[in-house]
Amino acid sequence: MSKPIVAYAGLGLMGGPMALRLANAGYQLHVWNRSRGKLKPSIDKGAIAANTAQDAAQAAHITFMCLMDAKAVEEVVFGTNGIAHAKGQGKMLVDHSSMRPDKTREFAKRLREANGMEWIDAPVSGGTVGAENGTLAIMCGADSVDAFELAKPVMAAYGANINLMGTCGAGQVTKLCNQLIVGSNLAVIAEAVRLAQNSGVDAARLPQALAGGFADSKPLQVFAPRMVNGYEHNIGAANTMLKDLDTAMDLARETGTPLPVSGLAAQLYRVLYARGLGEEEPTALADLYRPQR
Repeated sequence: MSKPIVAYAGLGLMGGPMALRLANAGYQLHVWNRSRGKLKPSIDKGAIAANTAQDAAQAAHITFMCLMDAKAVEEVVFGTNGIAHAKGQGKMLVDHSSMRPDKTREFAKRLREANGMEWIDAPVSGGTVGAENGTLAIMCGADSVDAFELAKPVMAAYGANINLMGTCGAGQVTKLCNQLIVGSNLAVIAEAVRLAQNSGVDAARLPQALAGGFADSKPLQVFAPRMVNGYEHNIGAANTMLKDLDTAMDLARETGTPLPVSGLAAQLYRVLYARGLGEEEPTALADLYRPQR
């Protein structure tokens, strides 16, 4: 079977490298982004620039999307010249954005009623490095298993671990579980880094010393060195983690689920926001414990 024609809307920190991997994998790719300058890397690889999100979806069998939040998703999908205005029967929209599960289900219903497109929620984990290297974990929710099976081999261009977790919205719930673990882990790693430093131990060697043990994790290997040595390029914002943790807290209240550790972690990210450090990486958590001079 020939490869489906695909489109990508939202070429930011994550969407940009994901779209590039689709182009490099040989897919005919139509791209759209509000900031037109972000289209250039994909166009240089043969992608076709669309004037609107509607045009991109109109030209494709599968449209992929990665946007900041539910407000941006609603505007791009249902706003003027949005994806919902394209002919959608037999097509699907794969949304890599992170948002509330109930909002995802609402949007999926609206899109199906508007033009017949199937909605797959497919938030990702692995950061920009995972997007660039094609090693992302992708957690999916879909009401149509057939639609997921058609989209899965395309997502394999940038994802190494792709799972259908249930019906529409299940991918978003799984991503929230991911963020609980990562967000809380980073908060504890920041404490460990500062404890090592205050005790005269070279904290930069913690990832090496703990590798392979029960304390080892990708966040430890990636972020502990950045907490110690700083970084040149930002690979994620503390505000994004706070948004996801707050969403998880909302879901916890709705389902009667206690989240005491994650709730404390959320408050630490809120402190970063209050100090004007929300756009910094979560590595800024380590600075909360830096001795004041």
